[in-house]
Amino acid sequence: MEKMEVDLKPQMAAKVHGGRGGTYYAWCDSELPMLREGNIGASKLAIQKFGFSLPAFSDSSKVAYVLQGSGIGGIVLPEKEEKVVPIKKGDAIALPFGVVTWWYNKEDTELVILFLGDTTKAHKAGRFTDFFLTGSNGIFTGFSTEFISRAWDLDEKTVNTLVGNQPGSGIVLLDGSSRMPEPKSEHRKDMVFNCEEAALDVDIKNGGRVVLLNTNNLPLVGEVGLGADLVRLDGSAMCSPGFSCDSALQVTYIVRGSGRVQVVGIDGRRMLETTVKAGQLFIVPRFFVVSKIADPSGMEWFSIITTPNPIFTHLAGKTSAWKALSPQVLQAAFNVSDDIENQFRTKRTSDAIFFPPK
Repeated sequence: MEKMEVDLKPQMAAKVHGGRGGTYYAWCDSELPMLREGNIGASKLAIQKFGFSLPAFSDSSKVAYVLQGSGIGGIVLPEKEEKVVPIKKGDAIALPFGVVTWWYNKEDTELVILFLGDTTKAHKAGRFTDFFLTGSNGIFTGFSTEFISRAWDLDEKTVNTLVGNQPGSGIVLLDGSSRMPEPKSEHRKDMVFNCEEAALDVDIKNGGRVVLLNTNNLPLVGEVGLGADLVRLDGSAMCSPGFSCDSALQVTYIVRGSGRVQVVGIDGRRMLETTVKAGQLFIVPRFFVVSKIADPSGMEWFSIITTPNPIFTHLAGKTSAWKALSPQVLQAAFNVSDDIENQFRTKRTSDAIFFPPK
């Protein structure tokens, strides 16, 4: 069988553009080739106090996750009214195709938002392309004065003011006295889901906790075509080896802490063995088996899975697929004695998914 050569090394994001208002970072498909292979984009927006990320739309559907701080998000779905939502750490926001967004931070703490999404229909595989409505690289700058005048029924002087008065691009710094719309808590309904405050889908003492993001708690992820989860692994605990059994890629961002990770692929080859740390991104290919062990300080990660309602198969613990196989099959498959097979079967009968340290 032909060997599958793939570089799975975790990577940090690189600065793309920025200024006093904030910085936009992205993971490059040349350094993380699995982005291109899996048609996945990944970026991060860091907005300073009074920073304003100008209104824009993208060529990709995404899930946004607030890593730090709080602020305001403006979201306009196609042919819908603007939703002005308060956002805070732990919030997940589904952003389908065609949505126009802007982001603003009026607090001292830097507002940091992670974006993970599907680039299947993007201009470049493995990379988001944003289209800004205003600013020095905005849509208006490309049209002639005549076209803008006719489209918006404006005189030439007004058009020149509209096009030329915002010299900044991407993220700008507003005056502290600038008035922005007040966010409405009711706008969060069906738009935002806070993973840190949600009921836990898995909770294992001294092991770890999981919150799943799917069409049940955030219906818009069905339009985005992505599911997600927030996982907290306690100090020195282990996450069971497992794989996505519905042909989904898993894209993982390390939010906090560090730990060891191993990924096993085709022909039983170990494709990755490394230590991951906060700020890194790595991707597990379809059907590859992954396991993690947290360092003593623990580890937290946010993942998107390229299906809105992912299904996982775990290979250790009480839900292990191996435990569903009959003893005779296991004994023959491993070519071991009854005693060894019995030891294998009777261990880990109470723990599921996460294994606390001994």
